Amino acid sequence: MGKSLYQKVWDAHTVGKLADGRTQLFIGTHLIHEVTSPQAFGMLRDLGLTVKYPQRTFATVDHIVPTENQDQPVDPLAAEMMSALRDNCDDFGVTYFDLKSGKQGIVHVVGPEQGITQPGTTIACGDSHTATHGAFGAIAFGIGTTQVRDVLATQTLAMEPLKVRRIEVTGQLRPGVYAKDVTLHIIRILGAKGGIGYAYEYAGNVFDDMSMEERMTVCNMAIEGGARCGYVNPDAKTIAYLQGRPYVDMSDFDTTAARWLSFASDSDAHYDDVVKIDAADIEPTVTWGISPDHGIAISETIPDPAKASTALEKASIDEALAYMKLPAGAPIKGQKIDVAFIGSCTNGRLSDFREVAKYIQGHKVAAGVKAIAVPGSQIVAHQCEQEGIDKIFSAAGFEWRGAGCSMCLAMNPDKLVGDQLCASSSNRNFKGRQGSPTGRTVLMSPVMVAAAAIAGSIADARELFELEPQAAVA
Repeated sequence: MGKSLYQKVWDAHTVGKLADGRTQLFIGTHLIHEVTSPQAFGMLRDLGLTVKYPQRTFATVDHIVPTENQDQPVDPLAAEMMSALRDNCDDFGVTYFDLKSGKQGIVHVVGPEQGITQPGTTIACGDSHTATHGAFGAIAFGIGTTQVRDVLATQTLAMEPLKVRRIEVTGQLRPGVYAKDVTLHIIRILGAKGGIGYAYEYAGNVFDDMSMEERMTVCNMAIEGGARCGYVNPDAKTIAYLQGRPYVDMSDFDTTAARWLSFASDSDAHYDDVVKIDAADIEPTVTWGISPDHGIAISETIPDPAKASTALEKASIDEALAYMKLPAGAPIKGQKIDVAFIGSCTNGRLSDFREVAKYIQGHKVAAGVKAIAVPGSQIVAHQCEQEGIDKIFSAAGFEWRGAGCSMCLAMNPDKLVGDQLCASSSNRNFKGRQGSPTGRTVLMSPVMVAAAAIAGSIADARELFELEPQAAVA
């Protein structure tokens, strides 16, 4: 019986068995940011400890950094957290991609673009969406502040192994259907808690055909389906993406690449579960409620609690619609929006902005809609500006901002106001997620966000941008 990538990486990083039955797992790479690391460094100081392997820890500032006037945050707490991260990195010898480096950005964008994220490794970060790095064939997961302390001090974690679910998506995606739609569709089918206790292995020709950035979008949202991590097996695209990146050892790259590829799942690997999905069943998908598994195709109507099959389902729909203020049974298409946000660790990469720029030329953001575009890193911003993408967004009426998490979680000045409804390319639509306790979030792909911004309401990008003949639209 062969092994899955998950099992191979787990075995390669096992230090030993602990008395309580858990595994002490070596963490190859530790990524930190300004929000979950200050307390961890404080605990190290209190205990008189140092960072075990500072060369394996990398820091950036993303959550609280403003996307305007970045050098001088208005919020004194933000300024204090940024200063604390800089001091901690200096004191403990940790590499820090600060605002002046030209390499700052969202931690899950910076790691891959620097080549820090590599196949066959374990990666931990005090952020839920660390699963992003699984796109490279790494086992990557979010951890809490206490575990950040543990990794800083020992470069290990105590963990229990996960089961592995293989999710195969095969066939041909239709025009206007993107990686974001695929991952929202998977979460809709399996549920926001369906992946608890699992690592997700994404397989099938749909993922094989995706770019590395599209794979990152899918793996990023594994956590929204309840999985602790998600990954795609490394292949030639993975190798090509990483070759020449700053933190990749190029001294014997052929040997390095062969070792990376050796971590791919064996053809006879065991899986605890296998789910098969036909790509043709996936439409542009948007959320209507307060959980990422509240997803429907753009052609569908908002769920009606009167048609729920169980009392629990009815209560869930009632609660979601009461918060979202959306009419039961009505089409989701055409619901008015107030804000459009393109960015985040899910969809704030160069390919996202390139794809949107292809379609928004000659269009204008609708009157009354606030639209902002936030690159995931300073390098993404620079690349966009080199290609003139920033000017295309600005001409269409988007505000072009500096790099950061921005309105994904609103721990910075970018927040919804009151009960504004935001068409968002981010990853969570929880109550109050975007800064206002009554703010409403509808998740979708960046191109769908652009369509909503231009229409002033939730729209079908395939129709607005003429992505496929109307007759072919379900």
